[in-house]
Amino acid sequence: MKPAPYGPFAYVPLPRRPKITWPGGARVAVWIILNIEYFPLDEPIPRGTGHTPDVVGWSKRDYGNRVGFWRLLKLFRKHGFPVTANTNAGICDAHPEIIDAARDAGWEFMAHGESNSHPMHRIDPTTERDVIRRSIDRIEKATGSRPVGWMGPGMHETWQTLDHLVAEGLLYCADWINDDQPYMMTVGGKKIVSMPYGEHPHDNGAINRMHYSPAEFEQMIKDAFDTLYEEGSETGMVLPIGLHPFVAGPAYRIRAVDRALAYINRHEHVWKATGREIAEHYVKSGNTF
Repeated sequence: MKPAPYGPFAYVPLPRRPKITWPGGARVAVWIILNIEYFPLDEPIPRGTGHTPDVVGWSKRDYGNRVGFWRLLKLFRKHGFPVTANTNAGICDAHPEIIDAARDAGWEFMAHGESNSHPMHRIDPTTERDVIRRSIDRIEKATGSRPVGWMGPGMHETWQTLDHLVAEGLLYCADWINDDQPYMMTVGGKKIVSMPYGEHPHDNGAINRMHYSPAEFEQMIKDAFDTLYEEGSETGMVLPIGLHPFVAGPAYRIRAVDRALAYINRHEHVWKATGREIAEHYVKSGNTF
């Protein structure tokens, strides 16, 4: 995409859009995204000290892979939620046990670059297409399923990222955090779905950047759900819940997620879906904008 003052999509205000209808008449599609990330100890941690080894910063994240992931795996099974694993390719080699467990649970895998220590805007632009392809290929080899979705490490892009994604035939991208519904982006004459992700509710943004307590994060999820559920009586909405094992998985935080998912389960007219399911349904509906 060429540099421009607005993105490669139309500005369509929410009240003027075609109605989105979810399966079974659901008001809201609840999309859980679990970020399965890899951070090499011998490289600086994003938002960390800037030196290596950043023992504290790295250890927090390693806790997520050693402990937090496994708690969340049980929690999602308990509440019957499908999950989209937002996956760094590097973790396929570093911790294949995690990949195996997510695959056995039937999760969707979304490509998330090679490592969160390597955001797209900081790599050599001549190699960006190769990095994207390598990430997708590695995840496919490890899981037996080729990802159809992409989120860049840190949700960063270059002016060329979307061109590379459509060239690789991806269905959707979750980097753009400007909506509560899917919408179409047009790049080089080809289409790719922008899937809502966002910072709210998002555990790392809420807890580590805005300093929410676990109880406040729980209420954030419930309030977001209630608003979208109400609006969903007119047109289908999406509630993305972005989680990280090192943030949501500690013993004193996971109960907040547990209670929030139980709250959602007490409602009818909810479609618990993966990113792929939501994007495919949106495209097939024909009511795209």
